[in-house]
Amino acid sequence: MEKRITVLGSKLAKTGNEFIYCGILKECEFCKFKKICHEGMEVGKRYKIIGVRSTDHPCVIHEEGVKVVEIKPSEEITLLIESKKALEGLTISCNESHCNNIFCENYILCNPEGLPKKYKIVKVFNDKINCPKGHSLKRVTISPVD
Repeated sequence: MEKRITVLGSKLAKTGNEFIYCGILKECEFCKFKKICHEGMEVGKRYKIIGVRSTDHPCVIHEEGVKVVEIKPSEEITLLIESKKALEGLTISCNESHCNNIFCENYILCNPEGLPKKYKIVKVFNDKINCPKGHSLKRVTISPVD
């Protein structure tokens, strides 16, 4: 579990929140926090905030400044997959959803961002998933596999 320190917008910096690192912006090039903010972060990777310090620091990107936070890579992610693949302990290489219905209540769970390339299903839920396209889906919790 690789913990690290970074800075995040004060409005976003809440323990338990998750975010996906999107990379460095041109406005960050000459910022004194550039190194702590971006070094060691992987573009497209999902991180979880595990601690937040109280002091606000100035930032040209975030209106209310930034806070120093302690983060770690997300260990578990919830998503929807085809029922036939929803087997606890199964390792999967990717989740390719072919749904483009952005107005569907399940869209974010069917098309989650920041997924690891390879993951293991650690829990399968038995709740009823209503898919407008008629797909048989299960909600699962996954964990990254190195």
